[in-house]
Amino acid sequence: MLLTPLIEKKRDGGRLTPDELETLLRSYMEGTLADYQMSAFLMAAFIRGLDPGELSVLTRAIIESGTRLDFTDEGPPHVDKHSTGGVGDKVSLVLAPLLAEAGLRVPMMSGRGLGHTGGTLDKLEAIPGFQVSIELDRFRTILDEVGCAMIGQTKEIAPLDGRLYALRDVTGTVPSPTLIAASIVSKKVAEGIGALVLDVKCGRGAFMTDERRARGLARTMVDLAATEGVRATALLTAMDAPLGYTIGNALEVAEAIETLRGGGPADLREVTLALGAELLVSAGRAADVEAAAAGLATILEGGAALGRFARLIEAQGGDPRVADDPGRLPSAPVRVPFRSPAPGWLDIDARRVGFASVELGAGRRRVADRVDPTVGFELRRVAGDHVSEGEILVTIHAADASSAATAEQRLIEAIELSEEPLPPRKLILDRVAEDGRADG
Repeated sequence: MLLTPLIEKKRDGGRLTPDELETLLRSYMEGTLADYQMSAFLMAAFIRGLDPGELSVLTRAIIESGTRLDFTDEGPPHVDKHSTGGVGDKVSLVLAPLLAEAGLRVPMMSGRGLGHTGGTLDKLEAIPGFQVSIELDRFRTILDEVGCAMIGQTKEIAPLDGRLYALRDVTGTVPSPTLIAASIVSKKVAEGIGALVLDVKCGRGAFMTDERRARGLARTMVDLAATEGVRATALLTAMDAPLGYTIGNALEVAEAIETLRGGGPADLREVTLALGAELLVSAGRAADVEAAAAGLATILEGGAALGRFARLIEAQGGDPRVADDPGRLPSAPVRVPFRSPAPGWLDIDARRVGFASVELGAGRRRVADRVDPTVGFELRRVAGDHVSEGEILVTIHAADASSAATAEQRLIEAIELSEEPLPPRKLILDRVAEDGRADG
């Protein structure tokens, strides 16, 4: 079968038959379709979209490109969470050990940063020695011994998605609802979990900037997971401003540790507990989300989940001492305060701050870029605060004075000061469940 006409067919708004799409994807995995040709197809799919049949074929092809794990006969319920990508989103670092401490098993497969958003794997690799690439047998052992394991895509699990993921990051095709849905759901199904909660970010710092599109993406993923036998719910969460006080890999690990210790930012705690509560209910370990959230909050405040995180770090080759002493994390050589140019009510554009952190080196502009784990932003004040002229709003963590100066300019563009207070910030915007309900 000629492959270029299939790309042209999708480019022109046509629908690929299951055989055509399977052939295209198989050819890419076998090397007869080049990266630049697949990039063209991804752009066509981004512009034209995929219908439910194409989406199902793509998802199943990704799953079947590797191994599908099966934990159905192995003790406690196996669950996972996935975020569509945000700025300052370190929820997974807190949630995985928290759920493990609550008696669930969390075989978490995560990704790297995409576009202006951060990635869990990049954050984990900021921990000295932490290995996100481990053999599946070792993955299973850690899961049994610790209750959670956090890895990247392996050559065994969803390898097709790993290749597509890298292309999307550098070809402007990240914010596609259907490509996002296929990528996320395929990996989670391949993990062998029974329940899934989806954190669908919504706002100017998310790939889905408006609630209607975010809700549509949530519905697509929940329904797609159901067709593969995974119980799923989705929460729409706000991403107009960064989550928490830090943006940047080592900085975010330190903030996650503080949260596991029982402290941390209120917004990070709220989102983490809401997502965790959904999974406890789906797994049959709580009667309702209110009771589930209260139980998780008690665990978090007691600090036991931090010990679980230290065990995870050690099991995956990292230095567990960072759990007690985050000062052991790598740090940037240059720190520059950014001061408020005027008094007023503070607003922070998450998208602009995200791109500024990428420019500092905390993310990638090209597939081969090296991520600097030390750089980023430490917010001293957050959106909604009233600030004074000259007050320190952000500490810039940079590799050198030049990049710090550039970051200052980007912060000027990202920060707004108004004479009137901002509307109250609502974090949980909606809930989409498998039964078709959107709770609002």
